[in-house]
Amino acid sequence: MARYRASVNSTLSLEEAFAYMANFANAAQWDPSVVSATKVGTDPVGGGTAFDLVTEFRGRRVALHYEITTYEAPRKVVLTARTPRLLSRDTITVESREGGTAMTYDAYLGLLGVARVLDPVLGIFFKQLGDAARDGLVRALNP
Repeated sequence: MARYRASVNSTLSLEEAFAYMANFANAAQWDPSVVSATKVGTDPVGGGTAFDLVTEFRGRRVALHYEITTYEAPRKVVLTARTPRLLSRDTITVESREGGTAMTYDAYLGLLGVARVLDPVLGIFFKQLGDAARDGLVRALNP
């Protein structure tokens, strides 16, 4: 299992920061490993909303279908993607603070099946990807 956790402060209001993060189609704006991200359907973002992302890792593209599995507006959203080879779970929490918000991004990525033996190596690369995404979030959440 690879895990990455980061906190980012923002000048956005609690509602603005939560809405931006819960709409995972925005991931293409702040995560350099995301090649494309689209929301599935036209319903408002909420529990059960799905997003199709294409990520690139070491020159290889991977399609991921995320679904909001927990939606507690405007404080917490959990998005989960599962393929035959991996499980990805991103938990985003947003809290009010003086002058804006504090957002915590807690990402878990685990290989499934026999590939689990590669989890320690995945953790090294996941930290590099996470740091780049965190830097993108700082820029996106502080317009």
